[in-house]
Order: sequence, then C-alpha cells, then structure tokens
Amino acid sequence: MLRTSKSSSFSVLVKQMWGTRRSHPLRPERSCSQPPCAQRNRNNALHSLWKGPASTPWGTRQSPINIRWRDSVYDPRLKPLWVSYDASACLYVWNTGYLCQVEFDDSTQGAGISGGPLENHYRLKQFHFHWGAENEWGSEHTVDAHVYPAELHLVHWNSVKYRSYREAVLGDSGLAVIGVFLKLGTHHEGLQKLVEVLPEIRHKHARAPVGPFEPSCLLPTCRDYWTYPGSLTTPPLTESVTWIIQRKPIEVAQSQLAAFRTLLFSALGEEEKKMVNNYRPLQPLMNRKVRSSFQATEEGTGS
Repeated sequence: MLRTSKSSSFSVLVKQMWGTRRSHPLRPERSCSQPPCAQRNRNNALHSLWKGPASTPWGTRQSPINIRWRDSVYDPRLKPLWVSYDASACLYVWNTGYLCQVEFDDSTQGAGISGGPLENHYRLKQFHFHWGAENEWGSEHTVDAHVYPAELHLVHWNSVKYRSYREAVLGDSGLAVIGVFLKLGTHHEGLQKLVEVLPEIRHKHARAPVGPFEPSCLLPTCRDYWTYPGSLTTPPLTESVTWIIQRKPIEVAQSQLAAFRTLLFSALGEEEKKMVNNYRPLQPLMNRKVRSSFQATEEGTGS
C-alpha cells in the first residue's frame, strides 16, 4: 500500500504515468477472433507502462477484470442509472500521451449521473478511450474472456461527499466510471464529431476544441449493466471506483476505430510511436462480487 501522503502520492504517480517516454508496444505475430487466442495476443501486446512497477497489484480491488457472465449476481435492488449531461460543458479533447481524453467543466452540480448502484450524485469530469493495435483486442474489461477492440470510460466524481475531483480520486466511493465496449459495425454518428478532431491532437499534449458534445450519444440504448467495486486503470490506481459496465456494446465503423490508431504516444519532434494497446492487464477478482441489473440468459457474450 502507499506510504506517502495522499496529495504527494497522487502527484508522484500521475507524473510517473504522463511524464515518461514510452517504448513502442510489442506487436503480436498473429491474430485470431477466438477468445483464447485474442486473450493471448492481448497479453503479448502490453504497453511498456505495464511491464514495470506500475503493473504490480498493490490492493485487493484492482481493475480491470474479466466479468464472468454466469458468476455475476442479479440484484433486483439495483436501480436504472439516471444520466443527464450538459453538451455545452465540453471543454476540449487532448492527447495525454497515453490515450485520447475529452475534458468537461465540472463546476456545476446538475450534469452527471445518479441512481443505479450509486448513493450520491456524481459529476462528469472526462471521458476517454482504450484500444488495441488490431481489432481482436483493445478493451480493458472482458466478458467471459471475450475481448472487444476498444472501450470507453466516462469518469465521474462524488460531488456530495467531496469538494473536488482530486479529492474524490483518493477517497472512498469517490468515483463512478461507466464502461462501454466498442465493436465493429455501422458508422456511429455521435462519435464522428470527435473522430474529425483527432488529426489536431496527433502528438502528445496537443489539445483541440470539440464544441458542444453530448456524451450520452455514446451510451447503448440498452442500459443493462454490471457493477463492482474497483480501481482506476491508470496511475494512481486508487481503489475509489464504482464500475458500471454496460452489457451491450456500441457499434463503430472500421474507419472510425482506425482514426484512433493514427494518434501518437510521442510529442512533436520525438520519434513517432503509435498510440495503440493502451490498456491495463486484467486483475484478479479476489473476494469481490459482480452484480448485474439484469438476469442472465443463454444469449451469451459478444452481442
């Protein structure tokens, strides 16, 4: 466990993540669409961040995890998730040097989420994406070992219990993250507005305005979800997150997913390193329970 003060540990670990240059991730020799093979290639393609000290589990509630469909527990007490965002609060999109992130003004109480497994209101701070070098892997969470090509995270903080996002990151029940799987399919109109801005943030630290953007357009129409207590999947890896993983993925076109792979881990003037495989390895579930807002059926995964 961390021994330093909360504020210093936060700054040191964030600096560790965003302030160091990264080597090009290994590229697997082959790929296939079957889950065991996709999992193997996913593990072989680890980003260099997860081959060092940051990859070592230091707690009992780390994320991401493999969600076992049949082992999740249906909880009829789970409410529908209430979502209300403000498109005008969208500030800009930027290349963090590890992923593509869209920032929001979180100074007002109204916009955000509540209900579901949450006891308080949570404000939207940002959303970001994780993706692979190939379509066979890229998501952080998996479902019955099924890997998706990308995953969206909408990050919210508990504005009832804490005064700021920074405080909430380090606190109990501080964050709530909605996870949405992306799969190849039809062109996604809502995502396209963001895709068109990506060439402007090709290099590390680059920022670009997006204009008004309504994040709820990136949520699936089916709001069934799994929920479990976990952690951030980037440093400082604090175990302050209530995860809300959407059961159904959204569809995006091949060209839209390919646009994310044109981004770079490197800053302008540095050797170009493609931004791919920016996901953390799966973590052990340990003694946690994954609850579902729906009853399991024979439908299976990948739907």
